[in-house]
Amino acid sequence: MILIVTHKNDFTVDFVIEKLNNRQIAYYRLNCEDIDEKGYTLKFGKNEDLQINKLKDISSVWFRRTKLPEVKISSESNRLFVLNDYDVFLSNLFSIIPSDKWMSKPHDINLAENKLYQLKKASQLGFTIPDSIITSRKEDLLTFAQKHNYQIIIKPISQGRIIEDNSFENIFTNVVRKEHFESIEKYDLTPCIFQECIEKKYEIRVTIVNGILFSAKVESQLNDKTKIDWRKEKLEFKKYELPKNISDKCLSLLEELNLNFGAIDLIKTMRDEYVFLEINPNGQWAWIEFDTGLPISDEIINFLQ
Repeated sequence: MILIVTHKNDFTVDFVIEKLNNRQIAYYRLNCEDIDEKGYTLKFGKNEDLQINKLKDISSVWFRRTKLPEVKISSESNRLFVLNDYDVFLSNLFSIIPSDKWMSKPHDINLAENKLYQLKKASQLGFTIPDSIITSRKEDLLTFAQKHNYQIIIKPISQGRIIEDNSFENIFTNVVRKEHFESIEKYDLTPCIFQECIEKKYEIRVTIVNGILFSAKVESQLNDKTKIDWRKEKLEFKKYELPKNISDKCLSLLEELNLNFGAIDLIKTMRDEYVFLEINPNGQWAWIEFDTGLPISDEIINFLQ
């Protein structure tokens, strides 16, 4: 039985589940916000047992997303305490699920989401990466900006999502204008990533499933809204052939991060150089399959069977 760890609004899972149903492949979808409704029992001692909705035999796990249950408690401090207990419980539960086949293990996903760790690992593997700084010192940031002639972008140190009116909103990568640096004393520096703004030919999304690599490019520079961050508009992706040395580095990065899935963002510069931006260990990909016909979902199913 395939266990899919997700939540109700994960439409990428919906897409794969339709294929699983068509192929009559057994699975169980755990929407984490419904963990109480579905029921769970964990026993320890002489007769150890783990059941989620009476499910016992788990052959593989696709770890996608988690979402905590809604907790209706009037006291905010008590509500946060209970939510934290749910968060810890889910983390503990996933650490003892009896399956060796994961896409991918939560611990490895959490480490791989560390953007500073990503940049360090990518550089060690021979990727070209943007000149970057994370600092609380305004003088250091000014020196960095001057070095790059004030051509600087800013991006969140986290995955860049906030909850607004019960829905997710993205915090995009943006340009920091020269006038911001000239009035830097008006601003507080919170933890975030500043990088040199690299002129692009186009951008590439590399999706890797269990060592199988799928790459697609997007002409982000043809639209003013997407020149800095292609996610600001719906753009069409097209199949793309990466040079072998770059493909090998992408595969090595996933191996280094102990991931069976990863979505890597690259830049192709005006000098025909490939630059690593970041890796999302649980990135979205369904729209790429729709645009290009690349069989990403099939490879995910092949791994999970």
